[in-house]
Amino acid sequence: MKPRAFDYARPETLAEALDLLGEFGDAARVVAGGQSLTAMLNLRLLEPSLLIDIARLRELDFIRVEKGFLEVGAAVTQDRLLAWPGLGAHVPLLAQALPWVGHFQTRNRGTVCGSLAHADPSSELPLSLAALGGEVVLRSARGSRTLPAGEFQRGLLTTARAPDELIVAARFPVGATRTAFREIARRHGDFAIVAVAAVVVPGGVRLAAGGVADRPGVVVVNDLAPAAVAERLNGFAWELGGSDDIHATARYRRDLVRSLGARVIEEALACAA
Repeated sequence: MKPRAFDYARPETLAEALDLLGEFGDAARVVAGGQSLTAMLNLRLLEPSLLIDIARLRELDFIRVEKGFLEVGAAVTQDRLLAWPGLGAHVPLLAQALPWVGHFQTRNRGTVCGSLAHADPSSELPLSLAALGGEVVLRSARGSRTLPAGEFQRGLLTTARAPDELIVAARFPVGATRTAFREIARRHGDFAIVAVAAVVVPGGVRLAAGGVADRPGVVVVNDLAPAAVAERLNGFAWELGGSDDIHATARYRRDLVRSLGARVIEEALACAA
């Protein structure tokens, strides 16, 4: 199947892109890497009248550390962020998670913010943003706003972005050096059956799990005694819910949350402060 006919625009400036979004709203879709969008267009799950290409907007092509955050512009590819020299020092969780995002061919085209916009509950980048307590910066012709990860991703492929808004940047807190990431998939690069990330925070460990619920789930484990961790992870696994599908049963996913969760908590705590 091929997509229905649509118009294509490549704005020269961010202001022009925002004007187009303000004019077309829900009838428009933004493309940067297109790794998820193209498949949805071909399956006719989306039928926009206009595609707005932001891949070459210089205003959105940046990686910078500012005010305690690593800010990644909407035109930055996953591979470029992975190759950024300061990634491991500033946000080691991203250095741990990004190699699990698809394959190097797709990371070469797919963008960081595009993955957040797609909001797949099995995706590694929304999970990392949730685990770190990161933010998404949205802009429209009306102004800009910043939303925390928990408010931005609302459910399966659903975010809080308004029809006239563009994700201009993702903001990942820097300084969390004691982190760990694990994932189980049928093959490396496939969508995760379950992925988990742990971040040591004052008073405990923040654990995030993806691939179970309709968006990443987050819990803070305060009592780090082994029995207490096991009990908290069991409760967390049941809170996430989950369902059977062609890839795994809900029971298997709960087991992975328990086992992988315990492993990443142990690994994060073992990291040097």
